Amino acid sequence: MTKVKICGIKTLSDAKFAVDYGADAIGFVFAESIRNVSKEKARAIVRKLPPFVTTVGLFVNDTAENIEAICRFCGLDTIQLHGNERPSLLNKLKAFKTIKAFRIQNEKDIIPIRKYKPDAILLDGYSVNKMGGTGTSFDWKIVKKLRTSIPVIVAGGLTHLNVSQAIRIVNPYAVDVSSGVESIPGKKDRKLIKKFIDAAKG
Repeated sequence: MTKVKICGIKTLSDAKFAVDYGADAIGFVFAESIRNVSKEKARAIVRKLPPFVTTVGLFVNDTAENIEAICRFCGLDTIQLHGNERPSLLNKLKAFKTIKAFRIQNEKDIIPIRKYKPDAILLDGYSVNKMGGTGTSFDWKIVKKLRTSIPVIVAGGLTHLNVSQAIRIVNPYAVDVSSGVESIPGKKDRKLIKKFIDAAKG
């Protein structure tokens, strides 16, 4: 069954609701974003989560030292690199599981992926102004051109209305949603979280 990550979590109540309803992973944004959360708040949330929930820290063009320090402080399991990071950065973060995100416009955008060796690849929609969380989708059929044994996570423009279609086309390891479960930017909507998880796992 496809796993579900709810990203951009800012409150313990939202995190607990998502997990209780079936989310497999919770994401915290430590980059410039309306969904940014302090490391202190993230740590407080992580400490209250039940076992077997993967906790992910999202970073954009940060240093290995800062990334590792925040992840250790918060007790996070996994690092998501969502910027223009070079493959060498992943080599400095081997103490953690890593997800490398790539923004996809066309088939050419999957070519650089072969240079990276993360534990999972995340494919996101492309936006000129933002690295992620834009609600922009991409042509999921492009993923079929990506020949890799690394687990693939699909993100970008996913909602409860289209996630099942994305899963049928891609058959990904996981799907990742942020803006697609928000009533307004940065504000999670529990009804939408429930609908999304139902659609992804139904």
